[in-house]
Amino acid sequence: MTKLATQKYDIAERLRTPEEMAAYLEACILESDGDASFIAKALGDIARAQGMTKIARETGLSRESLYKALSGERSPDFATILKVTRALGIALHAQAHQAA
Repeated sequence: MTKLATQKYDIAERLRTPEEMAAYLEACILESDGDASFIAKALGDIARAQGMTKIARETGLSRESLYKALSGERSPDFATILKVTRALGIALHAQAHQAA
């Protein structure tokens, strides 16, 4: 029997345009069911796609603290989310929730 060789899939390698990044984040928000760490992980994927060093420089945070905050293992504070989204060039917006 032949062994199947697999590679780890990394979404950060596929996020090339601002539109792809925004669509990915929007999809993750919809799927998150209110899980802030899930959304933070999605932001981390986008930050890695753009370059974590660049995002660290633009936010004034260290790379290490960004990796921790956006790992999906914990929920970062909202100030960090705002700094990261601004550095990523992603605008957050609100809309009325439609009752099911």
